[in-house]
Amino acid sequence: MTNTDLKALELLFQRPLEPAFTTRDSGKTVLELPDSFYTDRYRNDTEEVGNRFSKDVDLKIPIQELANVPNLDFTNKIGLKNQFSLFNNRHREIASELITLFMGAPNLRQFVSLSVYTKDRVNPVLFQYAYAVAVAHRPDTREVPITNISQVFPSNFVEPSAFRDARQEANVIGESGARVHVDIPQNYTASDREDEQRLAYFREDIGVNSHHWHWHLVYPTTGPMEVVNKDRRGELFYYMHHQILARYNVERFCNNLKKVQPLNNLRAEIPEGYFPKILSSVNNRTYPSRVTNQKLRDVDRQDGRVEISDVERWRDRVLAAIDQGYVEDTSGVRTPLDEVRGIDILGNMIEASPVLSINYNFYGNLHNEGHNLISFAHDPDYRHLEDFGVMGDVTTAMRDPIFYRWHGFIDTVFNKFKTHLNPYGAGELNFDGVTVDYIEAKIGKSNTRANTLLTYWQKSSADLAAGLDFGPSADGNIFASFTHLQNAPFTYTFNVTNNGPRRTGTCRIFICPKADERNQPLTLEEQRVMAIEMDKFTVDLVPGENSIRRQSTESSVAIPFERSFRPVGADYQPKAADELARFRFCGCGWPQHLLLPKGNAQGMLFDLFVMISDYSQDSVQQPKTPNDACSTAYSFCGLKDKLYPDRRTMGYPFDRRLPNASLSELVGAFGNMAKTDLRIVFNDRVIDKA
Repeated sequence: MTNTDLKALELLFQRPLEPAFTTRDSGKTVLELPDSFYTDRYRNDTEEVGNRFSKDVDLKIPIQELANVPNLDFTNKIGLKNQFSLFNNRHREIASELITLFMGAPNLRQFVSLSVYTKDRVNPVLFQYAYAVAVAHRPDTREVPITNISQVFPSNFVEPSAFRDARQEANVIGESGARVHVDIPQNYTASDREDEQRLAYFREDIGVNSHHWHWHLVYPTTGPMEVVNKDRRGELFYYMHHQILARYNVERFCNNLKKVQPLNNLRAEIPEGYFPKILSSVNNRTYPSRVTNQKLRDVDRQDGRVEISDVERWRDRVLAAIDQGYVEDTSGVRTPLDEVRGIDILGNMIEASPVLSINYNFYGNLHNEGHNLISFAHDPDYRHLEDFGVMGDVTTAMRDPIFYRWHGFIDTVFNKFKTHLNPYGAGELNFDGVTVDYIEAKIGKSNTRANTLLTYWQKSSADLAAGLDFGPSADGNIFASFTHLQNAPFTYTFNVTNNGPRRTGTCRIFICPKADERNQPLTLEEQRVMAIEMDKFTVDLVPGENSIRRQSTESSVAIPFERSFRPVGADYQPKAADELARFRFCGCGWPQHLLLPKGNAQGMLFDLFVMISDYSQDSVQQPKTPNDACSTAYSFCGLKDKLYPDRRTMGYPFDRRLPNASLSELVGAFGNMAKTDLRIVFNDRVIDKA
């Protein structure tokens, strides 16, 4: 790969609505297109526009002619100014064909040319999705950083008035260093009269919604088999969303709200309204709202039709399969839903991949079509010419309270399967000769108490410049400030006795809520389904006493703030090779600033649970592919081009019923487990990020 190839691929993530020939990289770089690449609108003015945008740039990157010009007519069904949705069957099929086209480019330079040629001829969001999937999966684009979606299409994440202020600041103040940061209000979608607004800091967090988009980028449902058919993809769909739901329910307890009521009746009124107040990037319209007590209706639109009865029928068939203990393919061949592969099979059926579902026509498309029913509730027959609401877009769906009710229902389906499995037995839980003697979590400042952790508000900033199309192109950055939850970094310390030879274990850390919003104690089964995975890592155990220390910032679940909101451009990239690799590739992962639940001012009590399992039962024989620089967030995102690095089912040991009556009894019965009280204190003040 040449430097200009790398640069050209990076630049295609910037200013997604502008033609490919305009300047990028803060006005420093331009792509020099062959005349044949210009669209009909500019074909007669190629010299004029080429000369205009080539003035005063530092770098001109010539783009090679295409050996084979593709026919892109198949993309015309999604207009240039239409919304694009991964939940829409037609849109997914078109995206699949475009991804296949990108993946089939014979070499890197032709991939660059194909991408540049395609960019101005297809829907911008469709292009950015298919292009990012191809960059993430082509072996010759490993070194290309994928820009965070919040910087590509910032209007999907940011209150609209911020853009007016940002453009004004950039136009009036020429030197980017002298520009003030534009403030994004913290609460702008509802007043405190709406109880659900207490969770806006979680639902509308930029990092949370960026993670959701990036996960679906890494695990698409359609495309070439090498892109779609990843190890334990269906199980990862279950587990990643299950953990989101567990975290959301715990956040509700922190804010004196009861846990989510699953949306198991699609014919009842939906009491939760939602007014998102954000703009679609492609057509500059606001995402439609959903009024309080809205009823769902059959969707009958040109680009998609679904009846409520369809979704109910698919639901019943999936539940019947769980009760029967097997699924049937199109030939009637039965596959058992066992404890090893059952959850993966169900995941690929429920978030239905046409190429992975065991019987797509029979078991249907339960998860996605539920999203569609909800997202078109305001205009199901297109009589008002309205597009889908936020539930129709993976970049915005998690903003809506109904997302958690719908996924609450989906999670009950998965959990129904899990409860059909036998409880874990002693042989599956024990690690003979290993005893966890002491555990603590402690903030790294002097005079702090062990097992008391701290959360607070932090004001941070992100660069909007890359996504501000048709705005000022020079002098770099346009920063927006926003307030989000943050936690003080802390260190785990565990003392472990190994009464045996030197061996390896897997350390599994969870926190479990002890009580609900009414301060009523939770049963072990209630704790089990709301257990939050905090970290997972291997430990070498020498004979005798072992002291294990682990920083919260090393979590296998989360990625640091800098990876969620990295500035665009080479000036902001790390110089060390290993840090540069992580910076470039690691966009998938839960945001580190939400690693801990909010807690409350009095100090909300949790059980800190630690287990050391036998690594010989956990280890996976990996293929000999290059090491993944993003291994730090593998719990939710897996490893690139490798197997999921834990043989146990995801969420172990809390993914199945446990043999004891309480968590105290469980850790009392197994020496390789321990728990202690953990208090999370919320300090209601705002601290500027250093």
